[in-house]
Amino acid sequence: MASTNSWTLELESKVSAPRKFRACVMDWHTLAPKIAPHVIDNAHHVEGDGGTGTVRHYNCGSAVPFNAMKKKVEFLDVDKCECKYTIECDGVETSTWNIKMKPTANGGSVANVECTSKGVQDNDMMLKAKDSAAEMFKNVEAYLIANPNAYN
Repeated sequence: MASTNSWTLELESKVSAPRKFRACVMDWHTLAPKIAPHVIDNAHHVEGDGGTGTVRHYNCGSAVPFNAMKKKVEFLDVDKCECKYTIECDGVETSTWNIKMKPTANGGSVANVECTSKGVQDNDMMLKAKDSAAEMFKNVEAYLIANPNAYN
């Protein structure tokens, strides 16, 4: 039976909030296939200018519990490192993601990710999606540490 399912993540990083936000949110459609092809095979622009209202289509890799997804930016504040987007994908009516990245005293950041999905067909799918999100943030951190001039 389909239901509503929610989860949250709080992920600390050595990377500053603006750099992490640019890589994880603003440029994920081009960075993901390079550093995490098992999560995102490829992505293409559907409509919009990169801000609120932008829609992108993603073909997913083996680490994600669905084949493809359509992601729409509902809210974006680059200066505050905050965004909200909705995703449509196989086995889920809609999934709403809220991401906020805050600076820490040591120059790093903390990412708070909240996800609420409606029409969930399989609870294991949600656990896999949460694990994939956590892995994505860790992959981006590793990439940014290895490439200190990227996303400055």
